[in-house]
Amino acid sequence: MHSGIDFRGATGEPARVTASGRVTHASSMGGYGLMVEVDHGNGMSTRYAHLSRIDVSVGDMVRLGQRIGRIGSTGRSTGPHLHYETRINGEAVDPMRFVRAGLRLASAD
Repeated sequence: MHSGIDFRGATGEPARVTASGRVTHASSMGGYGLMVEVDHGNGMSTRYAHLSRIDVSVGDMVRLGQRIGRIGSTGRSTGPHLHYETRINGEAVDPMRFVRAGLRLASAD
C-alpha cells in the first residue's frame, strides 16, 4: 500500500511543512530515504520523504510554509519527488482528506 501522495519536483527544490509543529525525525529511514516527520499535536503528524537534504533537526519548532529540506530521490524512489504522508495516532490516513478540507475552508473566505 502506498500511504501518501507523491508530488513531482526537481532535485533541490524546497520542501515546505504544511502545518506548524515540532520535528520528531530528521534522518534516513529505510525506503523513505532522507525523511522529516513533524508532530502537529493532537495525534497528528506529517512525513516528507525522499529528500536530497534535510534543513531541520529533531526538536526544532517549525512554522507553516517553512523550508524543512530539499526534494530529492533518496531511498526507494524512481525519480525526484516529495512523498507526503499524514498520520493520526501513528496510522497513515489519506492526505487528500486534509487537502480537500483546506480547499473548502479557503473557498469559504
